[in-house]
Amino acid sequence: MKKWSIFLVFILVILLISIKAYLDTTEFKVNRVQFHSDKLPENVEFTVLQISDLHNKVFGHDNQELIETVNQSNADIVVMTGDIIDRKTDDFQDVFTLVEGITDSGQDVFFVTGNHEQDHDNMEEFLDGLRERNVTVLDNRNTQVRVEGVTVNLAGVADSSTDHEDIERAFAGLQPESYTILLSHSPGIMGKYRNIPADLILSGHTHGGQVRLPFIGPIVAPEQGLFPEFDQGVFETGRNQYLYIDSGLGTSVAPIRFLNKSQLSLITITGSD
Repeated sequence: MKKWSIFLVFILVILLISIKAYLDTTEFKVNRVQFHSDKLPENVEFTVLQISDLHNKVFGHDNQELIETVNQSNADIVVMTGDIIDRKTDDFQDVFTLVEGITDSGQDVFFVTGNHEQDHDNMEEFLDGLRERNVTVLDNRNTQVRVEGVTVNLAGVADSSTDHEDIERAFAGLQPESYTILLSHSPGIMGKYRNIPADLILSGHTHGGQVRLPFIGPIVAPEQGLFPEFDQGVFETGRNQYLYIDSGLGTSVAPIRFLNKSQLSLITITGSD
């Protein structure tokens, strides 16, 4: 009787873990984060919707579930921080449908490549498809956007984990007194350069560890190996300077997430005294 009880408990635990993993992998949430900056007037507030590490995953028929969530956020800017496709993706239509659903609603969308785009044999075809759908590709480039009556610098680097970044070009000509956001797929850029002139760096790449364990956290992340320090969330990099790592929507290597629900992030930036 005791053996049967142990066996039933074991089966129940496996079942619960499987259900949790399924839900974390197939459903998504909107993670909300807030930053303050004295570079912005006190009454100014704007939002950035970050999509990262989709890996060609589809949420709802023709990605409608994801499209509706993005559009309902009413973000001032939408950014895609790489690995939107997988290096093995052979049909870009799912992602193209996604970006069409966002840009057709009037959203401004900006994109930088991740390692999976850089490793893809048809990367230029993919990037051309994004541009045709009014997505601004910011690989080693920058632009300025007007939000809430103020100018915000938006810079981007091509994937630094595959050594395609050019950080000098990314920041060329930008005025440092304006609030500056850097899009960098890999947070590892922090280890390659000192004194990056950005108030906020938005990254992905880690998947938040993809699989996390109770009391331990993430098991492994790209470039960091076992038990990574920079897994997900907010990290202070300097005085009023921050790195934010989004844990992303998709999966890589193993098609599973656990204790790490798929997500996109709605980032609010406000002025402070």
